[in-house]
Amino acid sequence: MKSVLPFAAALFFAFGTAWASEPAKADGSPDFQPTAWKSAGSVQVGGAAIAYDAITGTLVVHPKGWSDAAAKDDAKNPTAEATMSYVAYFKRDADASKRPLTFVFNGGPGSSTVWLHMGAFGPRRVLTNDHTHTPPAPYTLVNNDESLLDASDLVFVDMPGTGFGRIAGKDAAEHFYGVDQDIHAFAVFIREFLSEYGRWNSPKYIFGESYGTMRAAGLALALQGEDIDLNGVMMLSLILNWDSLPDDPQLNPSNDMPYILALPSYAATAWYHHKLPNQPADLEPFLKEVEHFATNDYALALLQGAELGAPEREAIAAKLQAYTGLPVAYLLKTNLRIEYGAFQKELLGQQDLTTGTLDTRFVGPTLDPLSKVAEYDPQGSAIGSAYVSAFNDYVRKALNYQGKLAFQSGVPVYGSWDYKHQPPGAHRPLIQLPNVLPDLAVAMKKNPTMKVMVNGGYFDISTPYFEGRVEMQHLPIPASLRDNIEYHYYPSGHMVYAHLPSLKALHDNTAAFIRKTSGGQ
Repeated sequence: MKSVLPFAAALFFAFGTAWASEPAKADGSPDFQPTAWKSAGSVQVGGAAIAYDAITGTLVVHPKGWSDAAAKDDAKNPTAEATMSYVAYFKRDADASKRPLTFVFNGGPGSSTVWLHMGAFGPRRVLTNDHTHTPPAPYTLVNNDESLLDASDLVFVDMPGTGFGRIAGKDAAEHFYGVDQDIHAFAVFIREFLSEYGRWNSPKYIFGESYGTMRAAGLALALQGEDIDLNGVMMLSLILNWDSLPDDPQLNPSNDMPYILALPSYAATAWYHHKLPNQPADLEPFLKEVEHFATNDYALALLQGAELGAPEREAIAAKLQAYTGLPVAYLLKTNLRIEYGAFQKELLGQQDLTTGTLDTRFVGPTLDPLSKVAEYDPQGSAIGSAYVSAFNDYVRKALNYQGKLAFQSGVPVYGSWDYKHQPPGAHRPLIQLPNVLPDLAVAMKKNPTMKVMVNGGYFDISTPYFEGRVEMQHLPIPASLRDNIEYHYYPSGHMVYAHLPSLKALHDNTAAFIRKTSGGQ
């Protein structure tokens, strides 16, 4: 959450068209213009060739409060503007009224969508090592056998300020960098994209990863305000209620949910690295046992706080040792509450190794053996260069991007993000960590045919898989809508697709979800 990151046989030809870049008005305020560069290619999925046309471009979006009618009246309209960049892939000769269209985005907040594009669903995939550091360039792009183009047209969308998009104007960051501001920008982008490419009557989906799941939940409701009903919402590495986030939970005493919900992922990690006193043969039955303990004996013990007796405290510590491999003495010092940065550092500390955050299968040398917590994410260090370098090469050589702007893989807004959110039914933004479960619930009630797909990785301690499931089990919807939700979990991390067998399963599950909810091509 905190962190941002020769072609295979294919028929490619390119031709280009573009509009002006970013001139300024006489008063210095932005005057962004849309851009578009066209190309074409094909991808092999399931042994079948899929020919497609691609557009790499930007669309202009305005913040809340902007009015078309007052476009030239600076007194009434905010001067802040943004361009949002995208890469769209359209299956050639498909009937747009039947062909599904999926908007795909990563999270951060502050991340571009290079990760899902080059690692999961785009027609080309960058090769990276499964759980070790990928060597430096040259990197290899291959035909992506798991591209989602077999089930849907795709639009990979970068949030404002990332990719080839930019923000400018007075108070631009305040207008675009916040929970509700971001949801609004994506809603405007989707509305404009549907008009630009004549896709209003297509079956429509959104796919969000990490913070992108929060965006997706809020966006499902915001799009209804634009009279856009979605066929489905797909979420990977779910976080909808930030009170559940295992990110420095010790700074929020009395809220023990992050510790409870992260425990199964700690157990999965210890299992993977063979640090359990009694190693179970199979992961998933073991995790069911840990989940039961977490929501029963462990939760009841933490709820008692300082009133928990010494014998009970030691019994819980012994159980935690059995599930995490951490020493009893250490667990007692933590007051039975394991913070994920400390877990990363401690589990393999005797070997001077630190586990990943996004994917705990990855390990790297500990930067400071005397530190309390991990100081970096080994997975981010292992694959970030490959994704960004490969995309920069691909977008210019294969997608015909001819603009002069540098590609921004992310912007550092995590700490300055406006986390206030106004949920449906509230009359003002709430001063608390954001929770978009009400947004998704209202969207599902207003559109009871909309389906929801939840995906997660067992080895993710940034947004633990069990956290996402428990959140969805608390979604305030009637029992009749529960069957609209499906769940899939994988032996991988936050970026499920970094593990090839999990990528194959993710593709198959996502493609099946789209086909059964769209009736499309």
